[in-house]
Amino acid sequence: MSCFPTALIFVLQSRRFKLSLAGWNELKEHVMTTLSGRNALVTGGGSGIGRAVALDLAAAGAAVTVCGRRNKPLDETVRMMLAAGGDADAIVCDLTHPDSIENLAENLIKTRGGVDILVNNAGFSSKVRSTRHIGAKEWRSVMDVNTLGPAMLTRALLAPMIKKHFGHVVMISSMAAIRPGVMAGAVYSSAKSAARAYMDVLSAEVRQHGVRCTTIFPGEVDTPILDNRALPPDEETRRLMMQAEDISAAVMMAVSLPQRANVLEIAITATVPRDMTEDVKAALVRQC
Repeated sequence: MSCFPTALIFVLQSRRFKLSLAGWNELKEHVMTTLSGRNALVTGGGSGIGRAVALDLAAAGAAVTVCGRRNKPLDETVRMMLAAGGDADAIVCDLTHPDSIENLAENLIKTRGGVDILVNNAGFSSKVRSTRHIGAKEWRSVMDVNTLGPAMLTRALLAPMIKKHFGHVVMISSMAAIRPGVMAGAVYSSAKSAARAYMDVLSAEVRQHGVRCTTIFPGEVDTPILDNRALPPDEETRRLMMQAEDISAAVMMAVSLPQRANVLEIAITATVPRDMTEDVKAALVRQC
């Protein structure tokens, strides 16, 4: 199900509006008009936040390509978008391989003229979080997926945006970039902090060319990445967390604003944080 209502509520609350039913319909029409016919790419679109964003973009009229490492979850996302009447396809891409990134970008530029909206959502965290135990292999893999891969993909897709004087790059970072700690771990916190710095520089370079940049910092969200934790949360705990559609609502708000306006950063946390004492203890002792 599309989270259009959630996305609209997000916008309404941020502006402190109260709308009639006609107003709701007008705002929904505005979002659809803004995004209709736009080409979007969502990395990590096979599950979690990526899937939620892809579904909402498709529901708003964008032509959405999802990419990721595995065919099966990507195909399921495409099936869901098509079932809702969206324009969708999927391309397998490994963001740790430069050739795979180049092939993806070349495909999109050739078939769609590039993309108008790029959502760098794919993320990865190592099971080992402690600075005393995490090795070079984990450092490289986490940095590749969370920082280097998105930067290289953005570079490969940037030229058509600049040429059209229109584009929007969204980076799904993490609250770990703002408040690094043991729970997120040294390497994940470093990778997401680097992604934030990259987006700051990117925005400074390309905003004069009509390309907007938004970095989103989610707190704890119920997504598959939690399975890599030393102490994965149980189902009851997951139900109390923020959900993927909550983050998608923030993305939708940012990309549907008028071209004259740009949201540089959005930090989102649970209304009531949970006690993570035991999670931190588990993260400190896990070595493999």
